[in-house]
Amino acid sequence: MYAFSRRRPRSINIWPGFVDALAALLLVVMFLLLVYVVSELYLREALSGRDEALERLSVQVNQLAEDLALEKRATTDLETQLEQMSSALQATVTERDELVLGLGEMTSRAEAAEGELDEARLERERLLRDITALRTVRDELEDEAAFLARDLTTARDRSSELEARLTTEQERTHLAQRKIEQTEVRLKASDEALTKERTFTAEQRAQIEILNQNIVALRKQLASIAEALEAAEAKDKAQRVQIADLGRRLNVALASKVQELARYRSEFFGRLREILGERKDIRVAGDRFIFQSEVLFNTGSANLEAPGREQLALLAESLKEISGKIPAEIDWVLRVDGHTDRRPINTPQFPSNWELSTARAISVVQFLVARGIPAQRLAATGFGEFRPLDEGDDEIAFRRNRRIELKLTQR
Repeated sequence: MYAFSRRRPRSINIWPGFVDALAALLLVVMFLLLVYVVSELYLREALSGRDEALERLSVQVNQLAEDLALEKRATTDLETQLEQMSSALQATVTERDELVLGLGEMTSRAEAAEGELDEARLERERLLRDITALRTVRDELEDEAAFLARDLTTARDRSSELEARLTTEQERTHLAQRKIEQTEVRLKASDEALTKERTFTAEQRAQIEILNQNIVALRKQLASIAEALEAAEAKDKAQRVQIADLGRRLNVALASKVQELARYRSEFFGRLREILGERKDIRVAGDRFIFQSEVLFNTGSANLEAPGREQLALLAESLKEISGKIPAEIDWVLRVDGHTDRRPINTPQFPSNWELSTARAISVVQFLVARGIPAQRLAATGFGEFRPLDEGDDEIAFRRNRRIELKLTQR
């Protein structure tokens, strides 16, 4: 009992429990950190994939925009060709209208000649009526003269009788003489009127003869005008048929040549695509083959670099192979267009982007000529910054606009 009372009370040890609690808390914190790290990695991977997808979509959108711009330019070129054909057709229509106007003038002249002929006919009819009236007057005068002659004969007979019966009657004799004189005066007046009527009739006949000659001349002129009119109408009809036939043949020939050249252009660009491979900086868009300037030139330079020479050498070999298949009647040409971005340049060699873009196009043409492409089949043009594919102001837009375009077309 004494021993029991002398035992010290046992103390409670809390450290093992504290260590266990601390270890458990540490495990929980580590688990949370692990979950945070895993979620952070997952989110970063998801965001990275989304950015890559957005970048790919942006590249596709830019390429579609570029293809659309090139298609618009191709449409513009086709519209230009259509305008040229329309101008030629308009010139032909103008010539036809001039012929129609000439035909109208000849028709007017013929109508005027017909009017003059109608007037001459009316004048002739009036003269014929006057002649008929004069002949009637002449017949009346001749009847009156015959009647007066009979009266004169009767008067003379009566005068003889009166002279025989009234030789002593001076008054009657004087009266008879007066009557005879009056009768002679009337007879003389009748003779003068008859003579005047006969003279007037001769003049009318001469005038009628002249009018007849004028009518014959007018008829001949009218016949010649009618012949010329018929010839002009026949010529106009033949020219219309010829113009329609030429227009149809021209359209068929142009369509045939365009289709044939398009087939060779498609083969040429397809061959180039196979040779050069799928590269983002070298691509075919519409009817053009596009090299980004960085492939061929350094910044602000028109000297071809080694990688660009390799690519152009492949292009030249493909062009020589295809050109041997193109028929000789197709007057084709490979146009090399130089383009720059909108940022200005001012150096002793290149005062502006015009000189830089033109010099780059000429460098490509000279290289192709050195590789065996005929110079008459090549054309170099520089557009500077004035035909951009992208209107943006960032580096991506500038890079897309710095390019060399190749177009196989007809002169």
